[in-house]
Amino acid sequence: MTEASRKTIILNGLNVAEAIIGKGQPLVMLHGWGASIDLVWPLAEQFAPLGYQIYALDLPGFGQSDEPPSAWSVFDYANSVVDYLDHHQLDQIFLFGHSFGGRLSLILGAEHGQRIKKIVLADSAGIVTTAPLTKRLRLNTYKSIRDGLYKIGAKNTADQLRAAYNAKYGSSDLQATSGVMRETFIKVVNQDLQDYAKRVKPSTLLIWGDQDEDTPLSYAQTFEKLIPDAGLVVHKGAGHYSYLDRLPETVRIMDYFFKTDE
Repeated sequence: MTEASRKTIILNGLNVAEAIIGKGQPLVMLHGWGASIDLVWPLAEQFAPLGYQIYALDLPGFGQSDEPPSAWSVFDYANSVVDYLDHHQLDQIFLFGHSFGGRLSLILGAEHGQRIKKIVLADSAGIVTTAPLTKRLRLNTYKSIRDGLYKIGAKNTADQLRAAYNAKYGSSDLQATSGVMRETFIKVVNQDLQDYAKRVKPSTLLIWGDQDEDTPLSYAQTFEKLIPDAGLVVHKGAGHYSYLDRLPETVRIMDYFFKTDE
């Protein structure tokens, strides 16, 4: 997309970048962690001629939007999306959420389902799995030593230990963040949303790549069981960005799903 396609609005004191394309039924697209409008824009461009008005935003802390003033939880982000809907006076929308955007969509579907006609979750996060025993023991040992160092006033040594541990064992997403966004990431990834999945009200379509290593297909199968009205489409050979790996097919499936009556 071109830079001219973006504009900035102010939500609760934060500058938030957005892009809107097309005319028709409102469709809000929420990108994944570390991404931006750019990663949903190919989908938006395909939907614009089909009778939809697509709203895409850089969530706070990503793309060209301001960082949150303090570490946000996934619920803070979901509330910011509600504020975004209010800003544009969007009372009834279709919703697409990829990965981290899927986390927000689960909360919105459970807490604000009356404002959402249908939801598409693509390779969504939201399930917290138990780490292997060796990993848990390593983490517990690290935390014990780190906290002990802080207690005796050895802050510099504790900070060095934390940096070294994160560099060696932290995920690529964690290593790519710092400050407020690092603390936000920790809050977000430790929040399990399976109870929210059980309360999602709108009909939901799950689109997944069977080669997704970030949010494996088992997540999709769990969500399909938990969400009251859900169906699953698996893109063979596709990865975490399955909707882009199979873009034309994804567009056809989503358009049919949105336009089919209950």
